[in-house]
Amino acid sequence: MNAISLLRPLLAVAALTLATTGTAADVARGKALHDKQCVSCHIKRFGGDGSEMYLRADRLIRDRKALGQRVATCNAMVNAGLFPEDEADIAAYLAQRYYKFAK
Repeated sequence: MNAISLLRPLLAVAALTLATTGTAADVARGKALHDKQCVSCHIKRFGGDGSEMYLRADRLIRDRKALGQRVATCNAMVNAGLFPEDEADIAAYLAQRYYKFAK
């Protein structure tokens, strides 16, 4: 094995880390992912267009951290296969569209 072969896994991890931590969330992409991955489950649970999950008076999400944790939990519960950057994009969309959190 040469030095480059040994470094490849390390470089891949470094690139992935930069990709997931060094970029701003993409709200438009988050909307598309939300519409594809989340809406059908929310409609089954809440009816209508599913937005009641976010609009109900007794909602549990009060800040961005809780929102990110909830998106990750939903991803795991339904085995959606979303990557952390996908979760961040969805959370950014929800924060802007429904929760109106200050930046």
